[in-house]
Parts: sequence; C-alpha cells; structure tokens
Amino acid sequence: MIKWFTAILGYYLFRFPGAILGFLLGSFIDNLNSSGGGARTIFRDISRQQVSPADFELNLISLCSIVIKADGNVTQRELDYVRQYFVSTYGKEKANAIFRTFNEINKNREISAQRICTYLNQRTRYEVRLQLLHFLFGIAKADGSVSQPEIDKIREIAGYLRVALRDFESIKAMFIKSADNAYKILEIDKSATNEELKKAYRTMAKKYHPDRVNTQDEAIKKGAEEKFKQVQKAYEEIQAERGIG
Repeated sequence: MIKWFTAILGYYLFRFPGAILGFLLGSFIDNLNSSGGGARTIFRDISRQQVSPADFELNLISLCSIVIKADGNVTQRELDYVRQYFVSTYGKEKANAIFRTFNEINKNREISAQRICTYLNQRTRYEVRLQLLHFLFGIAKADGSVSQPEIDKIREIAGYLRVALRDFESIKAMFIKSADNAYKILEIDKSATNEELKKAYRTMAKKYHPDRVNTQDEAIKKGAEEKFKQVQKAYEEIQAERGIG
C-alpha cells in the first residue's frame, strides 16, 4: 500500500516523473516490509538500537542456561558443549569472564526468557534472532538428542523473539530428522513443483546468507554459516531425489 501513497505524493510534488519515482520507492519499502517473516521494516531497522557485544554474550548464555535446564536433566555433555563453544569462539580468558558474570547475575535474580527476548527484539535484526534459535538447538542436541521439553522451551523462546512458525520449524528440521526433512528446511511441501523448489531455495539462501547476519558476535556468525550449508544441502538432496540439476 505504501507504493500508492508515495506515487500520489510524488505526483503532487513533481507530477508524472514524481509519481513514477514515488511508486518505485514505495514498492521497494513494501518489499522490505514483507520480508523476514514480517518482522522488519526499513524504518525499524534505521531506528533500532544496537546491543553491545558484552550484553549480547550475557543474554546468549542466559538463554543457553534456560534450554539446558528445560528437561530437568542438566548433562555434563551439554555444559561442556556450551563451555567449549564459548572458549573456541571468544578465547579462554574472555569465555571465563562471561561465565563469571553470568554466575554472579544468576545468583541474584531469576533468569527470564521473556525479558531477555524483549530486550533483544529491540536491538537485533530478525536474521540474528533466527541464528539464536539455531544455536540453542545445537546446545539441546549436544547430549545426542533433543527432548520434547527442550523443543517446547525453544518454541516458547521463538515466540518471545517473534520468529515465524515456519522459520522455527525449518530450524528444528535441521536437528530433528523426520519424513520430508529437506522440504521442511526449505519451508515447502513435498508436492511443490520444481519451479517452486528453485524459488524456495533462492528465498531461503537469501534469508539465511551469513552476510545478512549483521553482528559482531562470532558464535552467531558461525551458526549462520552452518545454517546456510544446511539450506544448500537440503536443496541438493531434493535435486538428487528428483533427478534435476
């Protein structure tokens, strides 16, 4: 609808040439509004605050803690996964500092997933929040499988992060194998045509390309690269299944 408003405004200001320019500008804004699961607009991206690396890391590990405790069974493998990931990503000294800060805060107040997600919604792009879910599923599967309580907790977090259900199901399919898994990753039905398949792949490849994750956090960057590979793998698997190049 914005394109018609900007076209009329352009015509009022500059007549016919202005109407054309206004229509093109409005179409561009409309396209941005409809991308990213409806979670972004050009105006929100311009005005959105940026979360500091220290705050992001602390909130990330807080969400990790919530997921690990979800099934009431905190395994050493899950704890080791988180620690090793933070050490390999940030270095031992910085990782230890993050854990110390987390432990101090955790002693003084209860960790609220909703509060954390509300904070992140105001300061991060939709693509970054998608990678957060990818990271949390990785932690849940560190002990070999993802339990139903862990799935439920990550789904709850996804809701707080305003992540579309189809995007949540796509990420979940990368960690929990089921029938038609590759199709779920690409967010299409098995009955989709080859043309619809190609279109879905282009859409997903664009949505999950690492360059779109505009963050300084190395853990999220690594997650973006892994997810992008999973999208490519799903597409190649369906191509092979259908005998198309």
